[in-house]
Amino acid sequence: MDKSKMILGLSEVSLDMVDKVGGKNASLGEMIGNLADRGINVPDGFVVTVAAYDKYMEANGLTDHIRTLVDQLDVDDLVQLRKTGMQIRQLIMDGNFPDDLKEVIEDRYEELSLNYGKPATDVAVRSSATTEDLPDASFAGQQDSFLNVRGHNNVINSIKACFASLFTDRAISYRTSAGFDHMTAKLSVCIQKMARSDLGASGVSFSIDPESGFDNAVIINGTFGLGELLVQGEISPDEFIVFKPTLAEGKDAIIEKKLGEKTHKLAYGHKPNELTRKLSLEEEQRKQFCLTDEQALQLAKWVVEIEEYYTKRNDRWTPVDVEWAYDGLSEELFIVQARPETVHANQKVGSLTQFNIDDENRHERLIFEGIAVGDRIGKGEVNVIHTLDGRDGSADEADFEDGQVLVTEMTDPDWEPLMKKASAIVTNKGGRTCHAAIVARELGIPAIVGSTVATQTLNNEQEVTVSCAEGSSGKVYEGLIDFKEIDHQISDLPETETPIMLNVASPDMAFKFSKVPNSGVGLAREEFIINNYIHAHPLALLYHEDIGDEELTERINEITYGYDDESEFFIKKLSYGIAHIGAAFHPNRVIVRFSDFKSNEYRNLVGGSYFEPEEENPMIGWRGASRYYSDKYKVAFGLECQAIKRVREVYGLTNITVMIPFCRTPEELQKVLAVMEEYGLKRGENGLEVYLMAELPSNIMMAEEFAEHVDGFSIGSNDLTQLTLGLDRDSSLVAHVYDERNEAVKRMILMLLEKAKKTGTKVGICGQGPSDFPDFAEFLVKNGIDTISVTPDSMFKTLYSISELEKKLVKAE
Repeated sequence: MDKSKMILGLSEVSLDMVDKVGGKNASLGEMIGNLADRGINVPDGFVVTVAAYDKYMEANGLTDHIRTLVDQLDVDDLVQLRKTGMQIRQLIMDGNFPDDLKEVIEDRYEELSLNYGKPATDVAVRSSATTEDLPDASFAGQQDSFLNVRGHNNVINSIKACFASLFTDRAISYRTSAGFDHMTAKLSVCIQKMARSDLGASGVSFSIDPESGFDNAVIINGTFGLGELLVQGEISPDEFIVFKPTLAEGKDAIIEKKLGEKTHKLAYGHKPNELTRKLSLEEEQRKQFCLTDEQALQLAKWVVEIEEYYTKRNDRWTPVDVEWAYDGLSEELFIVQARPETVHANQKVGSLTQFNIDDENRHERLIFEGIAVGDRIGKGEVNVIHTLDGRDGSADEADFEDGQVLVTEMTDPDWEPLMKKASAIVTNKGGRTCHAAIVARELGIPAIVGSTVATQTLNNEQEVTVSCAEGSSGKVYEGLIDFKEIDHQISDLPETETPIMLNVASPDMAFKFSKVPNSGVGLAREEFIINNYIHAHPLALLYHEDIGDEELTERINEITYGYDDESEFFIKKLSYGIAHIGAAFHPNRVIVRFSDFKSNEYRNLVGGSYFEPEEENPMIGWRGASRYYSDKYKVAFGLECQAIKRVREVYGLTNITVMIPFCRTPEELQKVLAVMEEYGLKRGENGLEVYLMAELPSNIMMAEEFAEHVDGFSIGSNDLTQLTLGLDRDSSLVAHVYDERNEAVKRMILMLLEKAKKTGTKVGICGQGPSDFPDFAEFLVKNGIDTISVTPDSMFKTLYSISELEKKLVKAE
């Protein structure tokens, strides 16, 4: 036996050897050989090569027997697939290693153990197939791996189990659909020293956003202990989002953090034959992030370096998906796997697909929501399956038909043959990086995970529509609702002389919306972030203990769970939301409007009733600028200023511009600027620009005076229409009069444009008018508006209409 072909050290392996050691092992060796000098830690180990796999199969006379079985198999018959797969795996497990090969494996294991100062060290035994982890192949993780393996016999048996996993049901099904020859698919196995993440943390990280494909972010998901519970979807992981450009500048570039619901962790087992065991986490540990900010930034730097290295080596963009571990004993980070990300890397460049659901009254048919995976829509008949053998009384998987909606608790790799047949997938458990989410993205199937109620709420044969096209929350509707799929070729879209910006409310949608052609964000509303991510009135956060309302204090404590204090909670949560949008559109300008809740809207926030007056007409009451310098609200506005300061200075997103709404007089404006400066935001310092929302007749009449203190105006056509025509836009009784295209409103806008030209001040518009009415957009362009900001769903029609208009204007000249 040629030992040099059978067993290799990881340091002897490279990506040129995929046919000898499989994609996963080749990648580990490549990193050890080329990235260790950059400080990237990869645990050492050795590889049982494809040649050793071939020798094992040959010595046990398995090749011809298995070929006969798979040649006779109909993979669409799930019962036959299960029986054949089980038969093949048992044949492989019943085999024996040739004595000389077994001896070499045991010797290398002893050598590895002694290197770590132990007679029988703990190792991970990982499968690495020649058909997985390739740039043009998906479904990484088809084969099995085993953690916390110790001792000669356990290592040998785990290697055999890895060999057998080359013929799991999911692997057989995938190879058939992908056109791979079953018998040319080979397996290698890595025996790698465990990082003690059972005492620390572990997880996955992507060098792009796996949902949108946004390529300037590193996404880190993690949990305490070994990572299997995260992948299986049993826990909701912590999430860190790191912005690559400002990370490269040395900034604290964590632009968002979300604390997961980490109820359990997976640790080493203590009983014989118990490799791992599940333990409950103490309440205090549940409140902690599994990584410190410093560790998350270090990990993000490594992920970026790995992506850059593979991109250069492959001579094409190669985003990566890595698995990481934090060793609780040595207090070191490790990369334990790395593979090419294939879903977005292989997508058609230069195209954008929109999925639009038609029914405007669909919300009346909403059944429940969960975490949306992807942005597609699917519909069909529900098939609830609890287990894959039907022994619990649920439908057997053989009864699952093409086009049905798969509803289950959660999935693992054994479910993949079934998932391929589904029109949509809905699970009770899971997060964005659980198995169901990963496979749904690869298959291009809409999925909703983490719904908690799917299997209890939906019934077999019930017809539903599953929509992931409406934001970060996926929605399940009663009945079959029509939807449209619209493809846009980016290269075919017209260019316009007038910059078109976007109005963006939800931070969770920002990465997706950044793909829409745009010149930045003309309006990002803080109210959406406060309402959806903070929930509480800022003054209630600061002073709830003084009120004496125990229920309120309990609710505030729930909301601020995981943060040091209430001020930090508000500042960081708001800064994360703003930074998410700022990063998505970087380096283009993102105009963030300070909060503009009306008093009745503020009352609806948690604790708001203690701090808000009851006004007869909140629309023209205590709102916008008048709050910011008021002794009753100033400290709350200070929190907003500190959040903006954090985004610009800590995260490095200096493309953020701030906008002051509902400012009645130039004197008010100066008071607001003074308060901003008091809290660290000074116009002109570090490039900070300040815009004014031009939405009051006084803003138009005194535009020159306002222009002395701001860098630009943004027309708020909603309020400008309301106050010019003297109507309450919330009143249905006068709704028929409300129209941005009214001649009086147009004259107001013309007056502002004329005055702004004299002072050299930029003027844009961020109201709803241009999104809804192409003729209104035409009026604005004709009269020299500097920018137009529209909702993302209106961008394409606005682009076409303005492009045609500009052509007409050129001809007219």
